[in-house]
Amino acid sequence: MSFSQHDSRLRVAVLAGGDSAEREVSLRSGDSVAAALLAAGHKASLVDPAACPLDRLPWSEFDACFIALHGGAGEDGRVQLQLERLGVPYTGSGVEACRLAMSKSAGKERFVAHGVPTPPYEAIAEHVSLADVSSRVARLGYPLVVKPDAQGSSIGVAVADSIDQLPRALAVARTFGGPCLAEALVRGREFTVTVLDTVALPTIEIVNPEPVFSYDAKYHSSLTEYRFDFPLSAAHRNEIQQAALGATRALGTWGLVRVDVMFSHDCRAWVLEVNTIPGMTVRSLAPLAAARAGIDMPTLCEMLVRRCLVGAGAL
Repeated sequence: MSFSQHDSRLRVAVLAGGDSAEREVSLRSGDSVAAALLAAGHKASLVDPAACPLDRLPWSEFDACFIALHGGAGEDGRVQLQLERLGVPYTGSGVEACRLAMSKSAGKERFVAHGVPTPPYEAIAEHVSLADVSSRVARLGYPLVVKPDAQGSSIGVAVADSIDQLPRALAVARTFGGPCLAEALVRGREFTVTVLDTVALPTIEIVNPEPVFSYDAKYHSSLTEYRFDFPLSAAHRNEIQQAALGATRALGTWGLVRVDVMFSHDCRAWVLEVNTIPGMTVRSLAPLAAARAGIDMPTLCEMLVRRCLVGAGAL
């Protein structure tokens, strides 16, 4: 890296695309990030790791890497580890935090160990029989949610309202292979808290007609609403934010992350998961929360790059 602190124009490789199930959204995030960095006066080059292996890039021509890869290697720590070995400063959380957050079962274990409220769950290995799964999830009761252990954007998530619906829900979650996770379905209101390093940005309530915030509801539905202004006491708002902050501390995240929280009908906050590479599209919640806090997209993207350079000792 040859960045000079006297040169304010940064040269950033924006990683987007990849080969995960979230490739489409990642490409859109990458386009938004690149446009924002250009608007902030920097040079941004889109790089798709599925087309160009990272070890073949001329990294001496870049000051930093902005990771906009969702799912797969970009979010489970593998890309972060490769960049560290290449000596490339990158945005976002480190290897271990990404690994923990991407694996829903590993993240849940860490939440429980650190006293972060999270719904009761069962981790389900890839080849466990339906009979064994039925027996193990009985303690959770119904309805329950079944989801792949390592997918994002609600991909592969299904709800089983009764034991009769468990086979279908399990089949949906197992579409992508690998282990799954079953957890008790929390009835209530859904919120998301974006955290910038250690600071919680304005909380967003997610209102949609579906039992879970599905992929279509996130990226295609016109019925989904995002509300900053919602009826909730200051104490309950604080409880939601503190649960989210506790989750990020438990995993050791950094940079821009988003925490999904359910607020149950009995007024308790429950952390579902932490997203270490949140979406950066025009519909994405993290940029919306930042904008509400007075940080526009160009400023946000530049801020994230400069913070990673400071962390890497390049500034």
